[in-house]
Amino acid sequence: MGDQSPGRLLERLLATPHLAHLVRQWQPEVLHRVIQYCGLEDCGELVALATPGQLARVFDLDLWHPTAPGLDERFDADRFGTWLQVIVDAGVSGAASTLAEMDVDLVAAALVQHVRVFACAAIAPFVTLDGDLVSPDQSTGNRLRREVGGYVVSAKRSEAWDAVTAVLVALAEAHGRRFSQVMRECCRLSNSRPETDGLDDLLTTGEQALFDLALDREARRDAQGYMAPAQARAFLQVSRRIDLRAEGMPPRDQMTRAYFTAIESHPSLERDGNSPELPNETVEPAPEAVADAAAAVIDLLQDAGVIASGPRALIEGSTGSSPRLARVTARLQFARDHDADAYAMRSAELAYLANVIVAGSTIQSRAVAADEATKAAVAVCNLGLENWPVHWLSRDARRGPPAAAGGTQLPEDFLIHHDLVRVFQVGWAVLHEEVCMYSAGALVGLLTSVRCADGYVRAALETLRVVLTRHWRQGTPWDARDAFDAIALIDAPSWAALLGLIDQLPTLHAAVAASLAGTTRQVDPTAYEFISENAQIQDVHAFIQRLPAIFRV
Repeated sequence: MGDQSPGRLLERLLATPHLAHLVRQWQPEVLHRVIQYCGLEDCGELVALATPGQLARVFDLDLWHPTAPGLDERFDADRFGTWLQVIVDAGVSGAASTLAEMDVDLVAAALVQHVRVFACAAIAPFVTLDGDLVSPDQSTGNRLRREVGGYVVSAKRSEAWDAVTAVLVALAEAHGRRFSQVMRECCRLSNSRPETDGLDDLLTTGEQALFDLALDREARRDAQGYMAPAQARAFLQVSRRIDLRAEGMPPRDQMTRAYFTAIESHPSLERDGNSPELPNETVEPAPEAVADAAAAVIDLLQDAGVIASGPRALIEGSTGSSPRLARVTARLQFARDHDADAYAMRSAELAYLANVIVAGSTIQSRAVAADEATKAAVAVCNLGLENWPVHWLSRDARRGPPAAAGGTQLPEDFLIHHDLVRVFQVGWAVLHEEVCMYSAGALVGLLTSVRCADGYVRAALETLRVVLTRHWRQGTPWDARDAFDAIALIDAPSWAALLGLIDQLPTLHAAVAASLAGTTRQVDPTAYEFISENAQIQDVHAFIQRLPAIFRV
């Protein structure tokens, strides 16, 4: 394996023959990963080769960020300014052509985060009948401003000022009609004022434009298989409340139905077909040459870890004599061998569940990475299979082989006839009740009995008890996370273990096993595994029962 540094990877990519053709064949997700790995500021030459359609979809990925993990994403105006500087530095005429091909509403809403735009006639000074000189707009007096194509552009942010004005001048010169459309929309957004009476909490025109952009982006991402954070949070909350004692399986929830309906009604987005003329290419390269260059690029990206190295199995089995994921692995393998359509649907459901976890949950107060989400979804599904209510099975299935110790024995063809979403919901409900809520409830009871001579520690523990009790009763004990530092004052391994157990996505920290084995080990927040079977839940309960001895109650 060679040098995988971002600078070296970018250097080798730019030296690849027929790169312009290759970049236009990349999915936007691949281009975005390369930009993330190498750094946007250094990828100007690469970005210049992408089509406007590709960049518009990369913007969907790169320009929206949540204010905190699991919350709704918002448009990042500073990041757009960086993008604008990069594409202008790569060539201002090319930057103008790119913006001219993009949606007017997107371009205008992004630009007005940096500038205000007015028609020259609307802000021209005039003399009143009393001889006074009046300027209709006093707000631009002390700011950077420039007249472009009959409009006055005034800076709201100075960081990207040169790039904004340069691209607007180029747009006016080479794409007059689109320039007029963009500037008229910018004027409309710039003239918005908040309500003066304070009786209504209404969005300004600019805020409404960003809200509309967010809705459009959400619709596009729904069609591509992504999940909105609000929908994901709602799905996970509904799943926590699944009643496993109900007579029959719950119907597929409304959010899941809507998601798969949207996927089926929107065909996969095709690569952008309106590519500008390829630079530095006067003759169409031979297909064999392009194929060889593409293979070389794939090798480079895989070597750097930017894309996965080869096809990956749907799930990765565990090692050892008793694989943790044996239930889900065996039944997915059976579906793959006996019903290709069912297996394809289970794969789509697993991708949906991973997207839900990424969008709607956190782990240790941080966002869940994509590979973590897939592993977590599989683990929860395995737990769901082990705890599938017997009374939800058909009579024939109930007469099957006897149940193994610690779980329901399901037929091999179970996942041909049952979807993974409901299996996940069963596992998610068990995980919430038997791990998160159980641990929080036990800790609340323990904290009422703790006696500590240190006044500071005693006060911190009492604060934790009060805060945790309130959130535990609301079913969200992880919201008391900030108060858990009090436990670290008593026993750091227990603190790390409880943070993992009392979480939106509960995990089993290595400190649990260390505590049960009576050993000591360094507390590493990343030393955890996903809970996928009842045996691990039994370990959780055993650990919780040891807490009084650890706390010396």
